[in-house]
Amino acid sequence: MPIKRYKPEQIVNLLRQIEVAVANGKTTPQACKEAQITAQTYYRWRKEYGGLKLDQAKRLKELEKENAKLKRLVAELSLEKQILKDVAEGNF
Repeated sequence: MPIKRYKPEQIVNLLRQIEVAVANGKTTPQACKEAQITAQTYYRWRKEYGGLKLDQAKRLKELEKENAKLKRLVAELSLEKQILKDVAEGNF
């Protein structure tokens, strides 16, 4: 069974849907089953996206991608710097 990837907007909508179902008297596992996600996924998403609006969730994901890109860039530059330093000292 392939893993389904949810976009931040879909996650926020599912969280709201589950909250409404729970408020109407269903248990959390029942509401999660109807939304076709596991309770563990619900709690993980609620921890990360709880209280966010759609635009905030989109911005959060954009910032996470940008942060990962910048971390890779810093790692590459640090490696290049170390190589140049070793070559300049003659330790190769």
